[in-house]
Amino acid sequence: NLWSEYKQEEPVGYTYSHFCREYKRWKRRQDVSAHFEHKAGDKVFVDYTGKKLFIVDKLTGEIKAVEVFVAILGFSNYIYAEASASQKKEDFIVAMENALHYFGGVPESIVTDNLKSAVTKSCKYEPQLNETFESFALHYSTTILPTRAYKPKDKALVEGAVRIIYRRIFAPMRNITFFSLGELNAEIRKLNEVLNAINFQGKDHSRKTLFSQVEIKELKMLPVEKYELKNYRWLTVQKFSHIFLSEDKHYYSVHYKYNGQKVKVAYTNTQVEIYLEHERIAVHRRDRKEFGYTTEKEHMPSSHRFVSQWSPEFFISWASGIGEATKHFIEKILESKAHPEQGYKSCLGVLSFAKKIGKERLNNACSRALCYGDYKYSMVKKILDKGLDKEPVQLEIPCIIPAHENIRGENYYQ
Repeated sequence: NLWSEYKQEEPVGYTYSHFCREYKRWKRRQDVSAHFEHKAGDKVFVDYTGKKLFIVDKLTGEIKAVEVFVAILGFSNYIYAEASASQKKEDFIVAMENALHYFGGVPESIVTDNLKSAVTKSCKYEPQLNETFESFALHYSTTILPTRAYKPKDKALVEGAVRIIYRRIFAPMRNITFFSLGELNAEIRKLNEVLNAINFQGKDHSRKTLFSQVEIKELKMLPVEKYELKNYRWLTVQKFSHIFLSEDKHYYSVHYKYNGQKVKVAYTNTQVEIYLEHERIAVHRRDRKEFGYTTEKEHMPSSHRFVSQWSPEFFISWASGIGEATKHFIEKILESKAHPEQGYKSCLGVLSFAKKIGKERLNNACSRALCYGDYKYSMVKKILDKGLDKEPVQLEIPCIIPAHENIRGENYYQ
C-alpha cells in the first residue's frame, strides 16, 4: 500500500495512523466543488422524494402509500410537487406533463435521475432512454439528460428541493387525513404556492419573483395538444394482411406486401400506428370492438377486396336482386347465427347458385327451403341436386286422428 512504499523511502517517517490522517486531510483539499450558475429556461430537474405520503380508503380503512414527484427549474428554483399512485411510466409522464403546464412553458432539457420510468439502461456515456419518455420529450420539443449513476452532485438542486418539501409541505400536513389523491394534491398545490412565494433567506425576492420576471420568458411555448401516452408492441402481419392487437382483441389492416413481416405497433387511446424499420406503413383510428376488423380497401389484394365488403346489408341487397324468397331465406340464415359473420360463407354459397342455374330456380329452391324451415346452404343444394325446385310446393296436411273406441281417454291415466 501507499504507506509501505512511503516507509521504504522514509524509514524514520510518519507512523501508519499519522500517515492516514495526513492523507485524509490532503484528500479533502482536492475535493473542491464549484458553484454552478444555471441559465434561465435551460433545465428542469426532476426526482421523487424518498419519504411517502398516505391516503386512507374510506370504505376499508386501508392506508395506501403514494409517491411524491418533484420538479425544480434551475435558474429560479421554482418548484412543483405532485402526489402520484406510483413511479410507473404512466404516472411519471402524467406528473412530468403537469409540471410543464404548471410552469406554463418548456425548458431546453429535463434532467432526470436514473428512474426506470425514464431510463431503461443507465450508462456513464450513452444511457438508454425509455422509449415512451423519449417520445414525450419529442412531443414537447425538449431533451432528456439523465444524471450519472452514483454522482449525487449532478442532482444536488432537486435533492435540495426535496428537503425543502419535507419542511414546507410534508410537515404542515402530518396531522391531516386524506381520503383521495385529489384531496391530497389540492392541499399540496396550496402549500406549493406558499413555498414559491417565500423570499429566499437574506434576499428581497422569491422563487416566484425570479420565475415570473425572468425565467417564464425564456421557456418555450407549450404545444397545442397534450401528449397522448403511447404503448408499443412487436407484432407479425398475418396472412390476411392484418395485425391483431390483443389488448382490444381487434384486427387492423396492413398492406398485403408486408404479410409475414414483424412490425412495430405504437398505439394511444385514439390511434394505432404501424411501423416497419422506422417507416410508418399504416395508421388507423383505435377501435375496441372485440374481434372486429378495421380495414383499408387499398391494403387488400384485388381478390380480397370483395371479401372486405361483406356485411348483412351487402348479402340482403344481393339476394333482393334474385327474388323475394331468396331475400327472406338469406335473412333467416343471418338471424340463425349468433354472429352475422358466421353466416357470410353460407350466404355466399347460396347466392352463387344464381350464376350456375339461374335466378328463377334459385328463388324456387329458397321458397321450398323456407317451407321446410331449414335455413342452410346444404338444404338449398339438396333441393337443386334432386330437382325439387321444379316441382310445386305441397304443404303437408296435419294429421288429425279420428275418435275411436279403442282410444284411451285422459281419465284412464288418473
